[in-house]
Amino acid sequence: MTPPVRVLTVDDQELVRTALRMMLRRRADVEVVGEAADGARAVEAAYELRPDVVVMDVRMPGMTGVEATARILRGWPHPGPRPRVLVLTTFDLDEYVHAALRAGASGFLLKNTTPELLAEAIGVVAAGEATLAPTVTRRLIRAFSDLPPPLLSGVRPRPSPADGPPGPGDPLGVLTRRERDVAELVARGLSNARIAGSLGLSEAGVKSTVNRILTRLGLENRVQIAILVLAAEPATEQGDG
Repeated sequence: MTPPVRVLTVDDQELVRTALRMMLRRRADVEVVGEAADGARAVEAAYELRPDVVVMDVRMPGMTGVEATARILRGWPHPGPRPRVLVLTTFDLDEYVHAALRAGASGFLLKNTTPELLAEAIGVVAAGEATLAPTVTRRLIRAFSDLPPPLLSGVRPRPSPADGPPGPGDPLGVLTRRERDVAELVARGLSNARIAGSLGLSEAGVKSTVNRILTRLGLENRVQIAILVLAAEPATEQGDG
């Protein structure tokens, strides 16, 4: 039997933490191992409890969820995998959300989501995949199309053996055609299993390809792949026209 996903909930409102605890404790596949009321305590609790997933509020007094996410993921003191961070907030898009995703958060949901979707999202990010609220995906396309390319600064991409040198202004040009196909399906929110079925690959092959994409582009997780693909789409469409 698969062990439950160990979850740390972080929110400055006690009522929200209580509601999350009550919702999640009804499920056999999730175990709430701790709670925190601010970012600083979230970092301490994450280091101490080693959860699989941290459900993180964004706006909190003192240390924000953005800074707490960065500290947990970049300063992880233990051997083995770091926890995944799932942002859960009332704000469907703002500068905090952008920063949280760049800090390494693996997912982003609104607090008006259903208990079933929240539990599903926890399972998705625990498995190393990514999840975004549909409204957020649409707005990310608009927001990131107006930003300069921030995700590849300082990256030395490896040459793409199949497609040759990247075109000007194309941050995905370092990828092979197969890697690009996988990246585009990641941006649509497809799981490894669905990507495998769509492209005629094995799940292990898709996972390996995603890891190569992360390495080539110098990214942290699947959400950042999705952001980069979405940000590149307007430029690609203009170039094709």
